[in-house]
Amino acid sequence: MIKRRELLAAAAAGTALLAGCDAAGGRREVPGGWVGAAVERGHRLREARPGPASGPARRAEVVVVGSGIAGLACARELARAGIDDVAVLELEDRAGGNARGHAIAGLGCPLGAHYLPVPGEDDEPIYALCEELGLVKRESGRAVWDELHLCHSLQERLFYQREWIEGLLPPAQTETTREQYLHFARLVEQARREWGFAVPTHRAPWTPDHARLDAQPFTAWLDAHGLGDAQLRWYLDYCCRDDYGAPASAVSAWAGVHYFASRHGFHPPGDGHDEAEPVLTWPEGNGWLANQLAAPLGARVHPGRTVLRVDAGRDAVDVLAFDEAQHRPERWIAKRVVLATPLSIADRLVGGSVAPLHEAAAAGRHAPWLVANLLLDEAPLERAGAPRAWDNVVYGAASGQLGYVDASHQLLSPAGGPLVLSAYLALDEAQRPALLKQDWPVWLGRVLDGLHEVHPRLRDQLRRADLMRWGHGMSIPFPGRRGSAALAALRAPQGRLHFAHADLSAYSVFEEAYTQGLRAAAEIVKLDRG
Repeated sequence: MIKRRELLAAAAAGTALLAGCDAAGGRREVPGGWVGAAVERGHRLREARPGPASGPARRAEVVVVGSGIAGLACARELARAGIDDVAVLELEDRAGGNARGHAIAGLGCPLGAHYLPVPGEDDEPIYALCEELGLVKRESGRAVWDELHLCHSLQERLFYQREWIEGLLPPAQTETTREQYLHFARLVEQARREWGFAVPTHRAPWTPDHARLDAQPFTAWLDAHGLGDAQLRWYLDYCCRDDYGAPASAVSAWAGVHYFASRHGFHPPGDGHDEAEPVLTWPEGNGWLANQLAAPLGARVHPGRTVLRVDAGRDAVDVLAFDEAQHRPERWIAKRVVLATPLSIADRLVGGSVAPLHEAAAAGRHAPWLVANLLLDEAPLERAGAPRAWDNVVYGAASGQLGYVDASHQLLSPAGGPLVLSAYLALDEAQRPALLKQDWPVWLGRVLDGLHEVHPRLRDQLRRADLMRWGHGMSIPFPGRRGSAALAALRAPQGRLHFAHADLSAYSVFEEAYTQGLRAAAEIVKLDRG
């Protein structure tokens, strides 16, 4: 056993001690550590709220607080509409929010979000963005996607009954399981046809039927429809953890049905839809998209600014920030401010002065996440079955273990050599304090334990581990959240304050964040020209 004092000493030195990693079965130090987040900056907000901004001020027509996808989309759209005097204040040293990318030994890998489902031509404005970025073009009247950016084969596989199989839905080995799969598929299709679901969610109606779904847990809805098969329930729970960061018991039935009815439906094996939903992905994940959105903004993005206070007045908005590089406060005055941050942060910045924001923030719940990027000297030893895929999941894995993405999958390198596996853990809310306090080698050990069954020599091959912790990584669409009146109110301006974040859609995906940013920009343009 590795003693705690040895563990602490190794962590302080930026290494992890892994047992049984050398030829003699001893211990080997593996370099790595926490990356991607300046935790101490975010925690400045936990201190007493500072006084109003004072001293000489910098001015901008619009200040956007936060450069996640929503903030970048908003600032970019404002600039395109002719409102050039925009300043984006970002806590971290790089833009992108939870879509930021990373690199180890020159190999790109994600820190958070890692793919974008291919949108349909009616999925405006996401399809329009893809066209603009050169991801798709029209040929002979049809959409042709750039193969370089589409996920290469094999897209996904599942470790099931000690071998890898293609796809993530466990095979129906009994007639009962198959009937349950078909029953759920019929319910999803009925919901899609009769009620309407879409991504982004603003494209779909909100009816009493949606509200009834939203009012109950997904598991309760499944129980009411007699859907109790263990394989089906495992898969649905995995899907909820993957998209929402929380188990099926914690999210609403609206969220559970929306996952399938808004996109690709639910297709049991053998129904003629065996191919996985096509996705766009990159080694650095959605960091590629974030970089494309940030590039045109140039010097409008001000990184290393911890915003501490926002005071909206009758004629202007005062913003107090802290310049982390210069280690001094900085005051901004703007005609309008867009708070493109999680709602809990926005509420703290305005001191609880906006009633619907305070209500929505108090009720909100966010899932903590861990992303571990593992640099290997070569491809891991494989079990029998399907070859290594982009997305690799273990059936029945310990709660929260979502498997791993092969970040090097898109490179299609015939030479082999080093590669990066990005392991994802969707943690229960109660684990947030441990995620913050425990040393990174402890979490690395959990990740490696979770993958030991499928890659028993992983510890031997590991050369570096960079871990990213998201204390409040994803908004959980718990029962009643999507239909919240407070969220609806925040989708309209509150005086000189505007709100743009995926939290307003009740769950966290690129499409929701991007369109929330566009909505806030459109509000400002309309007011500016009205």
